[in-house]
Amino acid sequence: MLESKPQTPDRTNLGLKTRDVVAAYTLLRIVVGINYFNHGATRILNIPGFMDAMASTMQDSWIPEFLVRINAALVPPVELIVGALITIGLFTRGALIACFILMAVLMYGITIIQNWDGASSQLIYNIVLFILLAGLGFNRISVDGWLRSKSNKSS
Repeated sequence: MLESKPQTPDRTNLGLKTRDVVAAYTLLRIVVGINYFNHGATRILNIPGFMDAMASTMQDSWIPEFLVRINAALVPPVELIVGALITIGLFTRGALIACFILMAVLMYGITIIQNWDGASSQLIYNIVLFILLAGLGFNRISVDGWLRSKSNKSS
């Protein structure tokens, strides 16, 4: 079992070097942000095609096609926006929560059609989102961190 140690400015309460956790957090945040951004970027210029693909995938579900199409039209811009925000670390908390909401909607759809492999993949995304949201205190190398330090200096 992990023993908690007293937290110091250069170490976490688990004995990890704070600067290493900040670096790891930053790199994970950037990778996740790029992933969401590129999901949105590759779909944004062909939203009608993405809508058709989603409607086809969901055709045997009980969800009406018009709702599938509305959802499919919203997914690419949401992915693009939250991906950009997470990548640069701006409004990180809100962007991560928006991702969780997006993933809840996608999880609902994928489990309705009983695509359990896809659901497993989405669970991994949610675990990573949890890590990023729970570790938000390590989001220092970011626009949010820069704005926070700038505001602390002017106070």
